[in-house]
This record gives sequence, structure tokens and C-alpha cells, in this order.
Amino acid sequence: MNLKEKIRTVPDWPKKGVMFRDITTLLQDSKAFHHVIEVLSERYKSRKPDVVAGIEARGFIFGGALAHELGCGFVPIRKKGKLPYKTSREEYALEYGTDVIEVHIDAIRPGQRVLLVDDLIATGGTALAACKLIEKLGGKIMECAFIIDLPDLGGRKKLLDAGYPVVTLVEFEGE
Repeated sequence: MNLKEKIRTVPDWPKKGVMFRDITTLLQDSKAFHHVIEVLSERYKSRKPDVVAGIEARGFIFGGALAHELGCGFVPIRKKGKLPYKTSREEYALEYGTDVIEVHIDAIRPGQRVLLVDDLIATGGTALAACKLIEKLGGKIMECAFIIDLPDLGGRKKLLDAGYPVVTLVEFEGE
């Protein structure tokens, strides 16, 4: 299946010059969505993670479905102030300023093997912060899985250079 054809490109959103890769069209196609979960679950079923962690918000969709398929727990990594219990947090740089992601302090136990999932890897800032956050709690990143890679923005390389294995299903290079 050509997943790239299932992803809509929205030019100049959220600002001029950005080509936004919209996965809602992939999600609306039951065969494409099923294919993504099937491909990823096949990759991890023999080396099953203890938990799947998904980055807010689209990482929840793929991560939750994948955790269900693999028969393991799901951990939401959220934007600051969204979780009701005690949290651990990680600050990371944005183009202008900083942001914070959080996870419940008891969401990941020391030594657990964690599969990190999100829809897209761009600059890698949020994903790298999520990896650090998981490790703060004692988790071990087994791999970072993304549906889309934007290689021109360098996020995949940033994660690989930091020692985190990465898998992606489609690339939009220079497009």
C-alpha cells in the first residue's frame, strides 16, 4: 500500500511556506490505518515493548492502537498542565522560546522497555525531549516509531545521533 498517497498535504499551514502533512486522511481510510498498525505491530510483536508511549496528540492515536494490538500498556506524553497527577517534565527548545512535555511519575517503571510513537518526525525536539523524559523515569527506549519523516528538517538524524533507534514508514523529502 502506498501510504504517501493517503496523506494530504496542506500548503501554507499553519503559516506561509509550511507544507503540512495531514494524517487525518490516512486515519479516515480504514485499510490504510489498519495497514499502519499491522506493519508496526509485526515489527514489534517478537520483541514486545512493556509499554508504548505516545506524544500528544496524534501519537495517542497510533500509539494507543499499537499498544492494544501488542497487548501492552499505553503511556500518554502530554503538553504541560494536562495531566492530573504528579508529573515529571522535560523542557525543550522551539524555533522561538521553549515548551514543556510531561508524564505521570508512575507511568513508566525503571527498566521497562518503551516504544515511543508519534505521527511525524520533523526537527526532533519534542521526540528527543520525550526520550529524555522516559529515561528520567528509568525507562529504556527500544525504538522511536513515526509514520512520516521529514528528513530535510533533521529530526531523525538528531535522534540517531543521540543513540535512539528510529523507524519511519514514509518520507516527504524536499517536497
